[in-house]
Amino acid sequence: MREAPVVDGHNDLPAALRARSGYAVDGLDEGRPDLHTDIPRLRAGGVGAQFWSVYAPSSLPEPEAVVATLEQVDAVYRLVARYPDDFAIAYTADDVDRVVATGRIASLLGVEGGHSLASSLGVLRAFARLGVRYVTLTHNHNTPWADSATDEPGVGGLDDVGRQVVAELNRLGVLVDLSHVAATTQHAALAASTAPVIFSHSSTRALCDHPRNVADDVLALLPGNGGVVQLTFVPPFISADVAAWYTAADAERARLGLPTGWAWPRAPRPGEAAEAVAAEVRAAAATARAEADTAMAAWLAANPRPEVSLGQVADHVEHAREVAGVEHVGLGGDYDGVDRQPADLADVSGYPRLLGELARRGWSRSDLAALTGRNALRVLRDAERVATEPLWPTHPLR
Repeated sequence: MREAPVVDGHNDLPAALRARSGYAVDGLDEGRPDLHTDIPRLRAGGVGAQFWSVYAPSSLPEPEAVVATLEQVDAVYRLVARYPDDFAIAYTADDVDRVVATGRIASLLGVEGGHSLASSLGVLRAFARLGVRYVTLTHNHNTPWADSATDEPGVGGLDDVGRQVVAELNRLGVLVDLSHVAATTQHAALAASTAPVIFSHSSTRALCDHPRNVADDVLALLPGNGGVVQLTFVPPFISADVAAWYTAADAERARLGLPTGWAWPRAPRPGEAAEAVAAEVRAAAATARAEADTAMAAWLAANPRPEVSLGQVADHVEHAREVAGVEHVGLGGDYDGVDRQPADLADVSGYPRLLGELARRGWSRSDLAALTGRNALRVLRDAERVATEPLWPTHPLR
């Protein structure tokens, strides 16, 4: 991991900071046990570069999503400014190498959901100039121009506007991210893209038939495209038993009249103290959680949540390698984007345990280096080469 540190495809720390601390970034150098992510655990996990998700729920009206996404971008820049000895913004693959060589963690941005573009190529270009390096074409709901894996079919994959979005991403050197999108959208985007694509945080559908996972017929297309699937650790994407448990738990919550989704917390308004807003949000969440725990107690006692093992996660990594090839796999943990991760991968310090398991299964040093980061950096470089109007080399903030 010293030779090839982890280039992780997806971490939701900015959204977690919104919910937990009103976007205040204090304490990350000392440890934040309320989060999956802090600086000591990133160091312990061998993370050299992180794509921070700049996310807004796809249930928001698109103009509101643009604002919320910009707030997330701001949070990442403030995080980097607060800890300059530990983080630096990266705009290119060469930037990642340069930052890692200084002993810091390269920080890249990924917009999680095309709704945050509000169907505007101008908004896309503005995000690109702020350093966004990938755009996930959808989140949990369709956009007007692309179908999500977890919504009813809308345009049959991508429509003409969606293909224009893909073309503009290619032109700018911004990666097309196909996590969250429908299989029809995956095929359409692979056909349209002139640059390698990524799946920033998905696992394999052959081992767990979840709509957020990638089927073998799509994995088999990655060598021809040059792209990478960054395997995630999210328990319902790894285990069918865990996925079934979540479905049953949501059904029981709905039967009891309890909310089944995450409530998007408000951000501090001008003049409000971040801690006061965070305390308000935490109190409301604690009250809702206590009410749910009381109402769900009998069901939870009768239906304990299954656990996911390290070996099951490794199985997904190995399956992706078998189908797509070792040059087309990577890692995208989705830390701080879910309530619980597998016990042996409970936070960002867990990557060495996964690599140890794969090494025991016969993965070579070069195979592990491809998985941890070299494949992801190759995709970044290839996208930069394809771009006809790259913004990164003359970025004003460099």
